[in-house]
Amino acid sequence: MKNLQLSLKIKWFEMTKSGIKTEDYREITPYWIKRLINNDFSWDCKTIEDINCHLNACPNGFFKKFSQNTITLGYPKSGDTERILKLEHKGIEIGFGNTEWGAEEGKLYFIIKHGKIIN
Repeated sequence: MKNLQLSLKIKWFEMTKSGIKTEDYREITPYWIKRLINNDFSWDCKTIEDINCHLNACPNGFFKKFSQNTITLGYPKSGDTERILKLEHKGIEIGFGNTEWGAEEGKLYFIIKHGKIIN
């Protein structure tokens, strides 16, 4: 399985590091669709109903499998351990994010779930 790397700004990085923020949001764009969804699926979703139809058709194989989430503060050098967190990957969903954690109200996102720190 692969590692999912996500770059964050300092506010979100510190909240994740302290255990307050347990998920990250990524917009549903062609870039993130390619990174998170298995290639076998055509993506023609325009509504939450379309998305749910895709998810219900193949709930276990829709998203790519990742072994961990590597969260970075910006784009650090590989040895800069203060700016790199490795977390358990707890799955991906599509839904509305928490506005206190950076999501816009009423907007659908890929929600990337984090588990415990593993480094």
